[in-house]
Amino acid sequence: MAHDRRFRFGVHTSDAAPGAAWADTARRIESLGFSTLFLRDHFDTQLGPIAAMATAAAATEQLNVGCLVFDNDYRHPLVLAKELATIAHFSGGRVEVGLGAGWMAPDYEQAGMDFDAPGVRVSRMEEAIPIIRGLLSGSEVNAKGDHYTITDHTAYPVPAETPPIMIAGGGPRMLKIAAREADIIGLNPARKSNAAWEDQNLPDATADATDRKVGWIRDAAGPRYANIEMSIVVPFVIVTDDRESTAAAIADSLPPDAATDLSADGVLASPHVLIGSVDQICATLAERRDRWDLSYYVFNDDSIDTVAPIVERLTGT
Repeated sequence: MAHDRRFRFGVHTSDAAPGAAWADTARRIESLGFSTLFLRDHFDTQLGPIAAMATAAAATEQLNVGCLVFDNDYRHPLVLAKELATIAHFSGGRVEVGLGAGWMAPDYEQAGMDFDAPGVRVSRMEEAIPIIRGLLSGSEVNAKGDHYTITDHTAYPVPAETPPIMIAGGGPRMLKIAAREADIIGLNPARKSNAAWEDQNLPDATADATDRKVGWIRDAAGPRYANIEMSIVVPFVIVTDDRESTAAAIADSLPPDAATDLSADGVLASPHVLIGSVDQICATLAERRDRWDLSYYVFNDDSIDTVAPIVERLTGT
């Protein structure tokens, strides 16, 4: 069945105060109408995603939990599948399985792990995907590849419904893998290093770059494209009655790049930016859905109150 492209929204977070604060946060996010609470997967000052996901799921009744995204290198696919299946088992299936190939070099350095070339990391993730999907669906898995060997293993527990797999990426190879394998695709700028967001990602956060990415996905997915949910993280949200002046001020503050449209119009056109009144932002989201099929928006936790009226208005439409 083709995806209905109805709007839904998630929150991306990484930390919380101890004690009941995390459960209270999860319940508040649920009460505001967000679909999903996502963690991050790094080794710096943030919560461990699996334990945090389980705690949030236990504290809520409808909220999905997930990670944007699990670094495949940190966990063997059999081990990760079992942990996620257990959360799905206890939560009634409220799990989304975000997978990535890893990109943050300091994590690997701090853990004493080899930071392999991008092609190796992506190949390892690609090999893990059918293993994880097979285990979460209850199939007996036998796999022998360059990176993983699984022998006669059937997972327990098995979720009543196989959780959706989300793959996020920005480059052609990752997005083509996602087009073939994922239920949900997250559009990212193609990070080149661990440098500042603006220095590395602006040239790949434009409307033109997004056109290219969606084109890669459509071509690689073929008929299954109609079933894929398209998602994006929007880290920059400003509610204002003067969107043009706000966009112009942002454009003036950006480093020059001869190859990238960093004008006010370019800022407003980027799918990673939302500026305007609530009415204008809602209209922009509808336009972007028409252009790119984007219907699943994820916001950082410092934007929860800002976007709450948008979530209330558009969820399910």
